[in-house]
Amino acid sequence: MPPPTPSPSFSPSPAPPPARPPNPSAPPPRRPPKPTRPPARTKPRPPPPPPGNSSSKKTDNNGWLTSLPAQATVSVSQPMGSGFPIADNIEGFKYDFPTQNILLFATGSGIAPIRSAIESRQLNVARPDSGGRTCTLYYGVRTPDDMSYVSKFAEWEEMGVQVVPVVSQPDVPCESGAKWGGRTGYVQNALEEDGVPIPRNSGALLCGVKGMTESVKSMLMEAGVFEGRCLTNF
Repeated sequence: MPPPTPSPSFSPSPAPPPARPPNPSAPPPRRPPKPTRPPARTKPRPPPPPPGNSSSKKTDNNGWLTSLPAQATVSVSQPMGSGFPIADNIEGFKYDFPTQNILLFATGSGIAPIRSAIESRQLNVARPDSGGRTCTLYYGVRTPDDMSYVSKFAEWEEMGVQVVPVVSQPDVPCESGAKWGGRTGYVQNALEEDGVPIPRNSGALLCGVKGMTESVKSMLMEAGVFEGRCLTNF
């Protein structure tokens, strides 16, 4: 028999050195820096308009605004008025006669709230040939140059609003050289000439000088329009 093979001997691995206690005076390890984002691209500002160039229509009373230089600072107040209560008085069944006709009256800057009422489509008007609710706008100004939103008239007509502009001083020379060939006088005169169709089925929105709103409201009520359907925004 061959002699037995001796078993291999293993020497134990040396023990690892003991861990060093943390040094309280050592600074904390630094965190890796966060990746930086590239700066956001900003659109270049358009150049300011030249001095005196304003998109506002110049009148006798707003020269202080339209003649301001570019980047001038002005103070503004919050919008005045409470709006037209259309839903409560034009729509619904508050009156026995449904509203089939809307009359709009504006003078000067009073056209702005009337424009909002038209373009909001809350009046629910339609073109006369469609059989829907009819609507007529009487818009009074002093001269043709004082008339705002002229470029909107065709759009409003397409929506079903018949626009009747009225000029009270057509003979005053206009800076634009415009000559007026339409209706003249005051909004009240135009209403008196046209009359109020189906007054019990009509409603009205009025915005402008006090004399116009009071006179037109009186004429509407005398014709038979319900007082609650003669709406102002103040």
